[in-house]
Amino acid sequence: MPELMKKQTTKGCVDFILSGVASEQADLVQKELEKIRILLETLPRAEDELVSWEQAFPHHHAGTVLAGARHFAELTQAQLARRIGVKRHHISEMENNKRTIGKAMAKRLAKALNTDYKVFL
Repeated sequence: MPELMKKQTTKGCVDFILSGVASEQADLVQKELEKIRILLETLPRAEDELVSWEQAFPHHHAGTVLAGARHFAELTQAQLARRIGVKRHHISEMENNKRTIGKAMAKRLAKALNTDYKVFL
């Protein structure tokens, strides 16, 4: 007789582990898949709950991308400022969304950080 064991690994996720004869496992898997299909039909559809990226990531802005790219490049604000010829506090202001990043500045940042300038706009 096959046995189906469920083990919750993380919140909202379950691992299914089967043991037993392969032909019996196939029937058990089919029954479990039918249960999952029924469960999925009761859940809200993704298209019913579409939101803009701004709503999904309210704290995301060009400054967040800049800070992440700078950290990835292993640069301090001062080092990046020297590379692009601005004062360190300008980098801080851009990262904290207190100073906008225009197209020209985005291109300078992109060159210094080896990325596409559009990520900063």
